[in-house]
Amino acid sequence: MIKYFKIFFYNLLFFLLSLMTIELFFGYWFDKDNFGPYLREHRMKKVEYSLQYDGQIFDHTYKRNYHGFRGEEINPKNINTIIIGGSTTDERYKPEEQTITEFLNKKIKQKKINLNIINAGIEGQTTLGHIFNFEVWFPKLKEFKPNYIIFYIGINDFLTPVENLGKLKTRDGHIVNPSFKEEIMDNLKSRSIFYDLLRKTKHKYYTTDKPRVVYDFDHSRTKLFWGKKFKFLSYSDALKLYDIDELMLEHKEKIDYYLKNVDILYEESKKLGAKPIFINQLDSEGHYKKELFSLNYALINHCEKKKYNCIDLAKKLIGKKEYWWDGLHTTAKGSSVIADLIFPELYEFIK
Repeated sequence: MIKYFKIFFYNLLFFLLSLMTIELFFGYWFDKDNFGPYLREHRMKKVEYSLQYDGQIFDHTYKRNYHGFRGEEINPKNINTIIIGGSTTDERYKPEEQTITEFLNKKIKQKKINLNIINAGIEGQTTLGHIFNFEVWFPKLKEFKPNYIIFYIGINDFLTPVENLGKLKTRDGHIVNPSFKEEIMDNLKSRSIFYDLLRKTKHKYYTTDKPRVVYDFDHSRTKLFWGKKFKFLSYSDALKLYDIDELMLEHKEKIDYYLKNVDILYEESKKLGAKPIFINQLDSEGHYKKELFSLNYALINHCEKKKYNCIDLAKKLIGKKEYWWDGLHTTAKGSSVIADLIFPELYEFIK
């Protein structure tokens, strides 16, 4: 009995040592360029969605590829343009062809420009999260040298309370004081060759038998506007309504923080050899939210002063009820209209 136990013990020991050897030689434990825990929730991801709006059902599979971008696999060295933002850029709740990114790509293709925008939006990211991308994501992408980086920004910075400025909450881009256990698991998930192989295999042969994530846009929109008359404050009306100097002073702390981050994003883009382009944002109420108006107004003035390429979407957009399904995120119609408004100026920057 003891003899068999020894044989079993030595075989087990040999097996474990073999695994450790394979990990040390083929894992990413000494590779400073591995993706790290930051992207573990955004690489090789697939989620099934079922959407209902305008009385129609849309089923689609949301995908993020091996390098963390939305969509199919692509070699980073072949990426010439990316668009960065939060969930209003990612638009995971809609089929890819109904996103702002793809509506812009269709227009680019019609103009026969050799350029394709890749969606790098990450749900919940503020400008601080976007800066984090340049520190822990983009350096991991070999030969990643985009010509243009588009920033679709403003909403999430507006939604972040002043007291939380400068703080990240999760590794997705918003942070992070991981516990000892979380740190161990993060390292295993980001450095283990076996975990990497498991994720690649699952990603390649993935078929879902899980319930779909269901979004009923019609219900959300009805709930949002129930018993209310749709109100949208245009840019021209906001200028008549507000004392601009007073607003700038009232929201100075957040404006200064926001513009500081914009400057950092500009410099980080230039370091990559990319031309940055900034676009501001609105929600379904237009310019009624004074702080959001202040951020948008300040961004455009800052861009003019610094000679940054900037598109004032907030000035152009005249909202309609059917453009939004929850007050922040746009329907296919809303995304299409936004792309229509953005493209003429974008074309001048990229042609």
